[in-house]
Amino acid sequence: MDNRINQIRKKISALRFEMLNVEAAMHDQIAHDLDCTDTSTRLMALRAGMVALVNERKALGDLTPISLSDIPRLRRR
Repeated sequence: MDNRINQIRKKISALRFEMLNVEAAMHDQIAHDLDCTDTSTRLMALRAGMVALVNERKALGDLTPISLSDIPRLRRR
């Protein structure tokens, strides 16, 4: 079970990083007055995936927060 929890935590960390990149791309499109429908739809899909992973992790009994330091090269605002 610990191995499964570690896999989920890694997926969550990678997903958070990808979400930051998609969000930055969306903000760039907005700043340049471009259509960001595809990008925002992708971001919502990523968020739905995140919710599913978090629920699965909680169901396995892992309630430890995943810190920002777990994400490699995270751009902090």
